[in-house]
Amino acid sequence: MTDAHIPLPTNEQLTERELKLLKGLPEANVFRMVANTSASLKPFLDFAGSVLLQNKFDRRLRQLAILRVIAILGSEYARVQHERISKVVGVPEQDIVTANTPGSTEGLDEETLLVLEAAEDITRNIKLRSDLLERLLERYGREQTTEFVLAISFYNLIPRFLESARVPLESEALL
Repeated sequence: MTDAHIPLPTNEQLTERELKLLKGLPEANVFRMVANTSASLKPFLDFAGSVLLQNKFDRRLRQLAILRVIAILGSEYARVQHERISKVVGVPEQDIVTANTPGSTEGLDEETLLVLEAAEDITRNIKLRSDLLERLLERYGREQTTEFVLAISFYNLIPRFLESARVPLESEALL
């Protein structure tokens, strides 16, 4: 039995519009895999950009929460990419290690613990507990709490897509 996978499209299989959308982005296989469905590529790129690049929620905390989600869901591709992104935004190595270990809280401050607990709760239980939602709203307000919940929800989708489609990790680091 072979390991079934969805093939990445070649440049010849992509439309001019799809090639134009991919041009200028890191040559990430996740983007190329999404390009298999023309209707989803631009909305996916726009949404991913809004979650990662255009929100106000603290980048370090967001990356730690994303790493925790990825650790729970078990996506090697997502883990490797987001460890790299975490280092670029200045997350200390020990925090990356801790975030990659579900349930671990070693050396984390109260704010980071709240964010990781909320990320774990959304990932494991789908619906965020009321006490955690109240604490997030109290600390971050309506807009940033919404950004956080949306980002964690998005990163519950991404590992499932990566692993189900069998998206291969790039042979060279993107960052």
